Amino acid sequence: MDVMGDKATLLETGRFVQPSGREEPSPARDETGEAVEEARHRIAAEAGDVEAMSVLGAMLLRRGDLDGAEPHLRAATAEGDRAAANNLGVLLHQRGYADEAAGWWRIAAVAGSAPAAHALGRHHRERGDEPAAEYWLRQAAEQGHTLGAYALADLLEHRGDAGAERWLRVAAERGHREAAYRLARALDRKSAPEGETGPDNGVSTGSFRTDTAAVGAGASCGVTDSFVGASAEAEQWYRQAAARGHRRAALQLGAILERRGELKEAGRWYLTSAKDGEPRAACALGFLLRDAGDTESAAVWWLRAAQDGDGNAANALGALHAERGETQTAERWYRAAMDAGDVNGAYNLGLLCAEQGRIAQAEQWYRHAAYAGHREAANALAVLLLQGSDPTGAEPWFSKAAEAGSVDAAFNLGILYAGRGEGETALRWYERAAAAGHTEAALQVGIARLREGEEQEAERHLRCAAGGGSAEGAYRLAALLDARRPPVATHELGEPVRERSECEEWYERAATQGHRRAQVRVGMLAASRGEVVEAARWYREAAEAGSRNGAFNLGLLLAREGSEPEAAVWWTRAADAGHGRAALRLALVYARRGELAEGQRWADRAVTLGPAEVAERAARLRDALREELSA
Repeated sequence: MDVMGDKATLLETGRFVQPSGREEPSPARDETGEAVEEARHRIAAEAGDVEAMSVLGAMLLRRGDLDGAEPHLRAATAEGDRAAANNLGVLLHQRGYADEAAGWWRIAAVAGSAPAAHALGRHHRERGDEPAAEYWLRQAAEQGHTLGAYALADLLEHRGDAGAERWLRVAAERGHREAAYRLARALDRKSAPEGETGPDNGVSTGSFRTDTAAVGAGASCGVTDSFVGASAEAEQWYRQAAARGHRRAALQLGAILERRGELKEAGRWYLTSAKDGEPRAACALGFLLRDAGDTESAAVWWLRAAQDGDGNAANALGALHAERGETQTAERWYRAAMDAGDVNGAYNLGLLCAEQGRIAQAEQWYRHAAYAGHREAANALAVLLLQGSDPTGAEPWFSKAAEAGSVDAAFNLGILYAGRGEGETALRWYERAAAAGHTEAALQVGIARLREGEEQEAERHLRCAAGGGSAEGAYRLAALLDARRPPVATHELGEPVRERSECEEWYERAATQGHRRAQVRVGMLAASRGEVVEAARWYREAAEAGSRNGAFNLGLLLAREGSEPEAAVWWTRAADAGHGRAALRLALVYARRGELAEGQRWADRAVTLGPAEVAERAARLRDALREELSA
């Protein structure tokens, strides 16, 4: 007889063991063949074969026949078979006799059974005896038992012991999918930058900002429980776990690939995870389909995820129906998101009510979300209170939102303090928002630094604002660079040489965004190069947008080209908008035509509008016309 020969290993699903070297029966195994094998072992067991007793007991235990298995396992255990002792412990544990089961596991573990050591370690952990649990789990792990290594890692990780990663790696290398997933998560945590946050969008100068519908607090796919910018090694372990059917690993792998732009493969892993019942993967798949333009298929997956309790998917469905104008359905899904514990649901309900003019209800939902810690809801609530002429009530909510990391709230606080004349406090909040990438806050800081004469610091912030898409930032940066330019070089024939400079590039960027003063400046630069058609185009754009300087310059250009009647039309528009030089030009035009009364009227207007030198010339012209009329 083999003394305490180990013939069994624990299955991953529990404490049940089966003889080693024998495959677990597949569902397709022929029942007749199994019955024949059982009969053969039964005959051998009745003849006193200890190994047959052990194997027969394991077969019956696996089938759930505890009464039939127990005598065979006890008989084999009495003969020193440690696999039988281990399985007897499993049987007794299933019957509810945990302490007696632990006694048999101890016997088998002392005799060298790794599965029994693992089972005994789990027993002690369930009893709260962590030192004993660690001892026996370490025995199992060091003997090469995969589940023992994983259970030891789990215990050490629970205690914050750095040794957990080593045993997770051991279990993962032996094919344990949960260990592979948790090892990847541990590697992620080590590589994640502190305070990893998403960027906030910019807002317009002077206007308080509230967001559009929020469908998640993190990435679009709703993977908010880990850093998905994984290292190469973490990705490898996610991939290994996902390939073995781990649905959360497939979800994380999909998120990594999505962030990297490999959308097709990301979609495959999301689909795999979603089909295995992971609602977050179904939600993420919905976002991928939506971004690809397939809104109907996206809605199908969002519906599936929302029905499984995914609040992010419910919010996405709400936003979809809101876009379609189906506000009642949208509201229902936002409420479902809120019921699922997603605070974005309350925030989105607030946005929906605000859009419909239901201000009291909007305030109610914003408060609900804000009290739950939703920073953008706190910002939106503050904006609502401010619009209702309650700056005292708004300020603390702006502060809460800003302290929680809302860039928009920090910018809005800057606007609030600037409106009160508290420039230094306003600047501090603008600087805070600018440091987080807020375009319009950077513009405000740049303007403030310019006023203080700090050109280098002003330029830095204006570049941030201009680079972020601020037309005003681009214009002011261009003006700053323009002022530094050396005098224009003169060609040897006496003609000025005008080369394109960086400041002109910024003027043009602002001009293409509709900035009227930039359009006028680009027109002037083009005119200085002799590009009359280009200059006229920019002057006209500015004039048609309401720029009086644009209208005046366009008039000058047309007059030089011999189109004085059309020039007069644009000068009239400029003068009516308060441009003194345009009024003086009109006075001269009408005087030359012999329309002295009309000329005198425009000269009077030019005197009123100024500036001083224009008013002086216009007064002389007016007096001359008056004398001519009275002669």
